[in-house]
Amino acid sequence: MSKIIEVRGLSKSYIINHEGKESYTALRDVIAHKTKKIFSFSNWKSTENTKEEFWALKDIDFDIEQGDRVGIIGRNGAGKSTLLKILSRITEPTKGNIKIKGRVASLLEVGTGFHPELSGRENIFLNGAILGMSRAEIKTHFDAIVDFAEVEKFLDTPVKRYSSGMYVRLAFAVAAHLEPEILIVDEVLAVGDAQFQKKCLGKMEDVSKNEGRTVLFVSHNMGAIQRLCNNVIVMNKGVIGFQGEVTSGFNYYDSLIRDHKLTNNSSGFALKIDLNVKGQLNPKFLHSDDDIEFIIDIESPNDYTENFINVCIDNSVGDRVIHLRNDFEHFPIDIKKGKNQFKISIAKNLLAPSIYYYWCRVVIGNQQFIIDSDLISLEVKGEVISGLIAHKSTWEIA
Repeated sequence: MSKIIEVRGLSKSYIINHEGKESYTALRDVIAHKTKKIFSFSNWKSTENTKEEFWALKDIDFDIEQGDRVGIIGRNGAGKSTLLKILSRITEPTKGNIKIKGRVASLLEVGTGFHPELSGRENIFLNGAILGMSRAEIKTHFDAIVDFAEVEKFLDTPVKRYSSGMYVRLAFAVAAHLEPEILIVDEVLAVGDAQFQKKCLGKMEDVSKNEGRTVLFVSHNMGAIQRLCNNVIVMNKGVIGFQGEVTSGFNYYDSLIRDHKLTNNSSGFALKIDLNVKGQLNPKFLHSDDDIEFIIDIESPNDYTENFINVCIDNSVGDRVIHLRNDFEHFPIDIKKGKNQFKISIAKNLLAPSIYYYWCRVVIGNQQFIIDSDLISLEVKGEVISGLIAHKSTWEIA
C-alpha cells in the first residue's frame, strides 16, 4: 500500500482575546470620572484586553496508507475537528507540511459544503464540480445519490429549508458517491437516525474495502469505530498519543479517561462518574451475575432543584441497551452547593456477556454536561448467550 496522507510537524494555534471587565468602585469615583470626562477626552471606563495563544495541535506526525479506515478518537477539545479541517483544506495550519494524494470529500458540520439558496439537485452538481468531476460523471452517480439520501421529493427545494437530518443524508450521499480518494467524516452523522447511521457505516465499509478508498472517521461511538476501522489515532491535548490497531488504541484511550474529572471552569461545576463492582471502582470487566452500581459525583457552585441524570449503556455496535433516568423513576434530584453524590444500581444478570460502553449526561438548571462523553468500555463475562440482555426469569408449571 502507498501512503496517501503524510503529515509532518503539523501545528495550529489560535489567538484568544480576553476582554477586561469594566471596573467601577465607589460613587465618588464615578462622579470624579464623569467630571473629568466633561473637561477632557479621556474615557473613564477602565478596561484591559489581553491575548492568549492557544495551540489546538502541536507538532503532529503521522502517515495513512491508501485504503486505510482510520478512527480518530479523543476527548472533547483534543484537536480532532481541527485536524480534519486542516486535512480538508478548510483551515490553514500555523506550521508543518501535509502531502495528500487524490481528491478529498468532507462531511464535518451541518451547514457546511452546500449553498443554502440552491436546491438539492443544484448542490449535487456544485459539489461534483468542486471535486473536479464533469457534468457527465456526476450524472452517472446522480440516481444513486438521491436513492441513498431518500430526498427525491425535495430535490428541487432550496437546502436551507431541509431539516438537519435531510441535510446530513444528502451531504453524506454526495460525499460518499462522488468517488473521492479520501472520505473524511466527523461526528455529524450523529444527527441522523440510528438506521441511517448504520447505512452510512455500511457505505464507508464498502468504499474502503471494495473500492480501496481511504476513510477518516471521528466518532464518540466506540462500537462504530470498532466495526468500521482497522486503525485508530488517539488524540490528547493537541498531540497524538497513539496510532495503531483498534483494540490497543481503545486500551490506551481507556487509560487516559479512567478516573478523569471533567471540570467546567467557566461555570464552576466538577463532575465524575465511577463504576462500582464489589467495592472495586472502574474494573475493566465484570461477571454477568455481579451487582452493578454507578456513582455520580457533582460539585456545584450553587443550589439547584429538579435536575436530571442519565446513564446510558451501549453495546459494541452502538445500540442503546440500557437507559437510566431519574425522571423515569419519578425521583426528583436536588443538587446542593458543594459536593453531592448519587448512586444508581441495576439488577445482576441483566447484561449478556459482551463489550459495552457507558456514559452519563447531567442537566443542571439550564446547563448540560456530558461526563466521559467519549465512552468508557466495559467487558461483561459469563455464559455465552444470544440476545442483548441476560435477565433471569422465574419458571413454574401451571
